[in-house]
Amino acid sequence: MTGTEWFPLRPELADVLRDGGLDPAAVVDVVRRTLDEDLALGPDVTTLATVPAGARATGEVVPRSPGVLAGVPVAAAVFALVGGPDVEVTVHAADGTAARSDAPVLGVTGPTRSLLTAERTALNLVGRLSGIATLTRRWVDAVAGTDAVIRDTRKTTPGLRVLEKYAVRCGGGVNHRMALGDAALVKDNHVAAAGGITAAVEAVRAHAPAIPLEVECDTLEQVREAIDAGVGLVLLDNFSLGDTSAAVELVRGTGVRLEASGGLSLDRAHEVAATGVDYLAVGALTHSAPVLDLGFDLR
Repeated sequence: MTGTEWFPLRPELADVLRDGGLDPAAVVDVVRRTLDEDLALGPDVTTLATVPAGARATGEVVPRSPGVLAGVPVAAAVFALVGGPDVEVTVHAADGTAARSDAPVLGVTGPTRSLLTAERTALNLVGRLSGIATLTRRWVDAVAGTDAVIRDTRKTTPGLRVLEKYAVRCGGGVNHRMALGDAALVKDNHVAAAGGITAAVEAVRAHAPAIPLEVECDTLEQVREAIDAGVGLVLLDNFSLGDTSAAVELVRGTGVRLEASGGLSLDRAHEVAATGVDYLAVGALTHSAPVLDLGFDLR
């Protein structure tokens, strides 16, 4: 088998992915590219040498540690794309639910060679996504009791943004912009290029008047300028706790929302959220989440 011979995605798995807010075509694209990496230099020589043709087996994807699941149907899609109709796939646990050590989340039955070929790609994806969901849930729990919402950033693994942002949602967070064209974020370099916050805001509105607009501010004076410019969302970049509280007072009654970013940590998340900001933007959700340990065991 080569990386160009994968089976089509089954309609029932496509429906599960779609129900979770994922584009099945985008998932297939990611899975095929990751499978192609494993077979770029030829077939799985170890499996071909040790597993007789025609052998069949049953296996399970099992968490080795507790956490929050994300990507179980993605892992199921890996096995189905490799084995096609010869592989039976049974999802035992839903994304967004607790991963319990030694409680299988996915069962597969089919040609042993297909299962072993798909194993590492399936585990890489479900482990990465579940790690993000697990870390996100920790941040969400940390701000419980406040009105603040945990948001991700574009600090994602190249090629995996759609899946990683999905994992954030599984963990209880919400997504910031998906790409550079669905929302405008005026940052310090844009301010410098345009000649000020007001000029940058006017330029964005002239170019794309209907697009959501957020402005990054480094000081309270910039927050005042952003408010005067009519901005609806302000990002507070590396603000102290005191300045964050002052910014909340500045926007009170204006309808302007605030997003805290930079210098955030789990141990101080609640006190930042308690100032009254609307969002905490946490790049660590996707750029620093440890992988959740899951294994694949033949039975």
